[in-house]
Amino acid sequence: MRPAPLVVWVAGTALCVTLLVGAIDGGWPFTSTAVILYSSAFVGMTIGVVVWELRPESRTGLLLTAFPLSSVLGDLRWVFDGSAAAVTVGSLSNSIGAPIFAQLVLSYPSGRLRRRPDRILVAVGWAYATLYGLLLAVFFDPRPGFDSTILELRPHALAYTHLGWFDASGLFHWLDLALLPLIVAFLVLLGRKLVRATPGGRRIVLPLALAALFAVVEVSVQLVVFGNQVNTWLPKNRTWLWITTLAGLGVPVSLAAGMLWGRRARATVADLVVELDHTPPGSVRDALARSLHDPTLELALWLPDQRRYVDAAGRAVSLPAANGERAVTVLGPDDARVAALIHDPALLERGALLKSVAAAARLALENERLQAELRAQLAELRASRARIVSAGDEERRRLERNLHDGAQQRLLSLGLALQLARAKLGPDGDGAADLLQEADEELRSALDELRELAQGLHPALLTEQGLGPALRSLAERSPVAVSIAGVPAERLPAPAEAASYFLVSEALANVAKYARASRVSVCVARVDSRLLIDVDDDGVGGADPSRGSGLRGLADRVQALDGELELRSRPGQGTHVHAEIPCA
Repeated sequence: MRPAPLVVWVAGTALCVTLLVGAIDGGWPFTSTAVILYSSAFVGMTIGVVVWELRPESRTGLLLTAFPLSSVLGDLRWVFDGSAAAVTVGSLSNSIGAPIFAQLVLSYPSGRLRRRPDRILVAVGWAYATLYGLLLAVFFDPRPGFDSTILELRPHALAYTHLGWFDASGLFHWLDLALLPLIVAFLVLLGRKLVRATPGGRRIVLPLALAALFAVVEVSVQLVVFGNQVNTWLPKNRTWLWITTLAGLGVPVSLAAGMLWGRRARATVADLVVELDHTPPGSVRDALARSLHDPTLELALWLPDQRRYVDAAGRAVSLPAANGERAVTVLGPDDARVAALIHDPALLERGALLKSVAAAARLALENERLQAELRAQLAELRASRARIVSAGDEERRRLERNLHDGAQQRLLSLGLALQLARAKLGPDGDGAADLLQEADEELRSALDELRELAQGLHPALLTEQGLGPALRSLAERSPVAVSIAGVPAERLPAPAEAASYFLVSEALANVAKYARASRVSVCVARVDSRLLIDVDDDGVGGADPSRGSGLRGLADRVQALDGELELRSRPGQGTHVHAEIPCA
């Protein structure tokens, strides 16, 4: 056992024994009451220390140990009433059990308060307990002479000397009643905790919640019926004594039972082994979620070569921060980890079950990891193809701008110079005017060809005005009659517009060269988050993508955007080109 839990357990045990001996030597008429109270405190403290040792990363064990110890410290004022120090410590410790109890239940199983309302309530509870303890230490007498046979509180001498007009008992009566709204708020937060929990988390938290509910009802009845004089009546009524004892033991016993259940739950892993034998790749997460009763469970598979986690689809996964809303259990050692489970923090109480599930699912997770690694590589390949296409489009735009702003402008300037030279020569130039005319015509042909080349690289109209005007311009230049059946009016993502334009452009070029068609129909429609492109002609059909690079290049461009390209071209029945491109 680690030093800290061992020291606390030894000190707490010694304190319980000392108080029991002090109660007997002090003349308590109800010795059996002391035996019951301090024995139950010892049992609760021991369970807390065991939980603390088994789950050192959680504060649950520490809080569970502190809860019965606060009650024991509070009894110092009854047993050692002759000691001013003992009575002062007992008075200050009298009410700290309530915030410890609230923090223990609301923070289970991690021991950390994850939600702001829980933190606010516990903070208010600690403020209330501190105020109550300080007032108790001030207004009640720590001097010898305390009547332990009736366990009554006697007002402090200073209260009578300087504050004789002040009714301290009335103050504490209202302080006791002020605890009731805090109890109601605690029950509301506990109910919310159960409602928001996953099915597996609810199974874990429910025993503790029931024990907490029983304890809260007992304390509420105590406050309403007896107030701060409950200790006067408690030793004389064995029924209420046992109710109080059971309420105090309910929380640690329920936690201990839950931990034992978690160790025995490994037997249910056999069902998981059978299920995994028939589970296809990609569905291991669902099988684990059913076994752990956590539908929110997420599976992060570790790729050692890339040093990162991915999901079953190969997408990168970031593990949540420690002490957040979600818990993480890494499967396998650090140097050979397989995966990580992101799950309800309540499942941390079922550590044995998590380990058993991990052992049972190891082979399935290895297979799942290999599948995820392939998917991640495929995703990277698609991303690489998309980057290549994007880089190609950018280079096309650069070349088009250079041709338009550079060579084309120089040729236009040269054409103007030729016209000026011909005008100066006039009709009599020994044939030079005719030569200049021919040069001007050749220059105009070169400009037309240069414009066609620039349009083929990347049409400026597509960048400036969008897909609709660019397709209509393409249809006007086509040697075959083209009808545009539909084009989305809104602008689309640039990669989708470029892919659609070049697909239609290549299809029209093929129709003009090989199809011997009389008409072509083009339809572009956006359906949800996908762009559908259809090009139909009435030509001879028989197109084969394997005969040329044009259609293969289009297929690569469409697939690089995670799209699909389909070609139907039976001889004598024309050609139908259909593509679907994501455009979310």
